Amino acid sequence: MKIEPTPECPEPYYLPDTVTLKVRQSTQEDVDPLVSIFKILSDPVRIHILKALEISELCVCVLVEITDYKHSALSYHLKLLKDANLVESKRERNFQIYCLTDLGRSLLGSIESSFGNKLQGGL
Repeated sequence: MKIEPTPECPEPYYLPDTVTLKVRQSTQEDVDPLVSIFKILSDPVRIHILKALEISELCVCVLVEITDYKHSALSYHLKLLKDANLVESKRERNFQIYCLTDLGRSLLGSIESSFGNKLQGGL
């Protein structure tokens, strides 16, 4: 592919056809699942929940006590995280216990290893 010169780019720009095809294909991929994950991760409450569950499996009642978030708010956020397959739950007696899924643990680990040091000092 050849891009003709313009005032902004006075020289012609050449791109191999194979690269052009790959770029075109990548811009037509379905990115909805990835967008959904980023939307889930865009709320600080959900990040706090994931970070807490990274340490230990927890009951909602413990999260309420430790975070000062309301039970209804935590239930809402936990449902979203569960629907995104980032957390799962199990019933133990009268308690609903939440933990990270393999995807949740992997995603959180990737984010922390990629951005952890950069985020500590600010972007």
